[in-house]
Amino acid sequence: MIWRDAMPLGRLLAASEVVAREFYSRPAAGVARDLVGKLLVHGRAAGRIVETEAYLGAEDRAAHASRGLTNRTRALFGPPGHAYVYFIYGMYECLNLVAEPAGSPGCVLIRALEPLAGIGLMRQRRPAARRLQDLAAGPGRLTLAMGITREHYGADVTRGPLQVRRFLQDLPIEVQVSRRVGIRHCADWPLRFSAAGNPFVSRPWPENAVLTSEVC
Repeated sequence: MIWRDAMPLGRLLAASEVVAREFYSRPAAGVARDLVGKLLVHGRAAGRIVETEAYLGAEDRAAHASRGLTNRTRALFGPPGHAYVYFIYGMYECLNLVAEPAGSPGCVLIRALEPLAGIGLMRQRRPAARRLQDLAAGPGRLTLAMGITREHYGADVTRGPLQVRRFLQDLPIEVQVSRRVGIRHCADWPLRFSAAGNPFVSRPWPENAVLTSEVC
């Protein structure tokens, strides 16, 4: 099976611009919602962000920042628009983008991408993927596919090889809101955002689920 790029990287770059730091300097939930549809680029690989989760800081028991300022969480307390990458389950790295003003440790977990460019390279990095839809569906899968590691901890995503970009002509996108997944604390908070109906999301949203914004 040949998996072809949806668009050459050069055309993607020409049709987009880097998202400015001001975009991230606001509540994490709003940043998470608005990141859906944006473009994540690292080197020769790029994909459309189709799923995110917001983490709100000290009051959010599911957030790393709720444990306070440590060497691990230092980037979360710094200026917005930087990468917070952590290791989980002894095998996966997860990419988060720091949101909110410095000192307010909100962040957004990037959960899934729709691969657009550099797909051959992404497939070399993720040989276990059987379908294009599985290549970057999930926070651990997408970092493998994109070549993002803990070496990118603290990277400025408004410049350099790891960037978030917006299309100059944004297409309308319907964003679906649901509870976060894979966590124990505050799991019912409606802070997971995904492109409705997109086949590249990590998990479908169950139709009979109930949303709640109740504080836990």
